[in-house]
Amino acid sequence: MALIVGGSIAITIAVAARQYESPDMQRRPNVAIQASEILATGGVPALKNWLAENPRPLDDRDLFIIGPDGRDILGRRLSVGAARRLDLFRGLMQAPDMRPHQPPPPGNFRPPHFAPQIVGPDGVAYTVLLEPRRPSLFGALSLPGIWFTTLGIALVVSAFASWWLARHLTAPIRRIQAGARTLASERLGMPTAGMRVSAGLEGRKDELAVLARDFDAMADRLRANRAAITRLLRDISHELRSPLARMRVAVGLARQPSGDAGRQMDRLEREIERLDSLISQVLKLARLHGSDAHFEREEFDLDEVIEQVVRDANYEGAVKGCSVRLSGAAHSRLNGNRELLGSAIENVLRNAVRYSPAGAPVDVAVEGTAPVSIVIRDRGPGVPAGDLERIFEPFYRVAESRDRDSGGEGIGLAITSEVMKAHGGSATANNRHGGGLEVILSLGDHR
Repeated sequence: MALIVGGSIAITIAVAARQYESPDMQRRPNVAIQASEILATGGVPALKNWLAENPRPLDDRDLFIIGPDGRDILGRRLSVGAARRLDLFRGLMQAPDMRPHQPPPPGNFRPPHFAPQIVGPDGVAYTVLLEPRRPSLFGALSLPGIWFTTLGIALVVSAFASWWLARHLTAPIRRIQAGARTLASERLGMPTAGMRVSAGLEGRKDELAVLARDFDAMADRLRANRAAITRLLRDISHELRSPLARMRVAVGLARQPSGDAGRQMDRLEREIERLDSLISQVLKLARLHGSDAHFEREEFDLDEVIEQVVRDANYEGAVKGCSVRLSGAAHSRLNGNRELLGSAIENVLRNAVRYSPAGAPVDVAVEGTAPVSIVIRDRGPGVPAGDLERIFEPFYRVAESRDRDSGGEGIGLAITSEVMKAHGGSATANNRHGGGLEVILSLGDHR
């Protein structure tokens, strides 16, 4: 709009200047001479008739003929500007020079006439006033060529601006469309899947740029979920294959004539229990996965659950002389699932007892009231810094052989993380200064 208005004004000024400076405008008839000729030949009545027929002999001025009484000969009321000019003219005629101590002008000097005068046959002088009319704001637009030029400027500027604006606005849409087709064709694992829809839109803050960034976040989440599902299926198949292989070996040994059938049956029973435990853990993780996990909720005392878990852990740790020390209290009642939350805390606490050196204590600190943080600190070997976040992934093991020998499935901490999320909290881990692992279980305000 600024370009259109500016261009139109420039064209209008240029055309108007050429029009007003044309020879036709310069050759306008001298109105005062015409009036004097009519007054000389026909007198005042003829002048009145002529003035009545030609009140506007020029396109941009009104014509007044003032008699000796200071009034227009047609009785028309003078405009404010015309009356002011007439008063000024009279002052100049009556007192040509009022400045003191000035010598009189020479005899052949005449003061400047502010307006032309015409004299009738009777010697009466009349003043001819050509008063400019108030200019119209859009008067110059009536000149030839202005409308077509303005329309042409508007069309050219609008076409260019619309093309640029359409390209600017639809660029994110085209990128989102290409990204959606990539997602629909399930090519998340291809190299082109890493292409960012919002690339090149970092400086934009409009709704389409925000949508492009949200689309990238969604694609990353889908890509991560698909990778997690693939890894989970691979890990489950691996975990199931190991006990099945041992069961197959036990069956083969039991069928041999010299085989110890009773011993192999015990082995089969242990493997079946391990499979049952693994499947139960996987099913529990599947039920907890996602923010819309459904389970029975009740209101219970959080301190009672923590104390019960600590007592059980102390009983197991007594074998290796590892005590569990509890400090602090939540003084809170929680609306959630008592069994799931107790199992989540127990998973972390049993790992802490398992990997702490013999005779080394494990500390459990309850901090805050709303939200509540349960901090479990051991004095074990800790976890490599790059694995601190991954220990809460299903089937992830920092030391695989050690976890297998200890009977862990590598899924307990993943269940803990999902339980905490289902209760509006989170699970994080840090290495302690001086050795050991610190796991922080945070719970939201559920009082």
